[in-house]
Amino acid sequence: MNVTQDLSILELVRNASVPVQLVLALLLAVSFMSWWYIFRKMFAIRAERSQTDQFERDFWSGSDLYALYQSAINDRHSTCALERIFEAGFGEFVKLKNQRGVEAAAMLDGARRAMRASLQRELDAIEGNVAFLASVGSVSPYVGLFGTVWGIMHAFVGLSSVQQVTLAQVAPGIAEALVATAIGLFAAIPAVVGYNRFAREIDRIAIQLESFIEEFSNILQRNTGLPPAAGAAPR
Repeated sequence: MNVTQDLSILELVRNASVPVQLVLALLLAVSFMSWWYIFRKMFAIRAERSQTDQFERDFWSGSDLYALYQSAINDRHSTCALERIFEAGFGEFVKLKNQRGVEAAAMLDGARRAMRASLQRELDAIEGNVAFLASVGSVSPYVGLFGTVWGIMHAFVGLSSVQQVTLAQVAPGIAEALVATAIGLFAAIPAVVGYNRFAREIDRIAIQLESFIEEFSNILQRNTGLPPAAGAAPR
């Protein structure tokens, strides 16, 4: 076997020690999962933003609130997070309004609590698998480094019985060890980039949802006869 064959990536992996091979297999599996979650989250956030913008246009176009609420109930499985928050808040408001003896402040407070609870559920769902990307980005380089250290240690142990060490004897062992570091970085870099991008997108969605809760609360205040908060948008 010539030197080029010895130093090819596949040959290095095939001749690596079992612990290094296990590390490489783990990193490749984690990298595949990271790309899977990256693409899924990218399409999910894109769809979420599109549906949210569409619902906001419908909401602020002057549509009847009861019609929007009924539409949200009928299409519950295809609604966006903002529409489900609206459904939770308006549904609680209508339920309390139909009860006798419930004060206007209590109706508004109940609707706001329902929307806040729905907001937390929606953010938890949107943030799903993003923490996995953060873990991959922070841990993968160290896992690859472990494989590198083990591979170098294994290479030098194998050379302990050799009287005269040459570069041709050392190079394959060092190269196979460094493959683990390269694979670790290959897994970590896309995960870190994906996590940072999704974190910014999720923060923008969270701000948009929280702003809607405040604006919708002002609308409900006017429906209960309470004075609206300062800066309330006209509807």
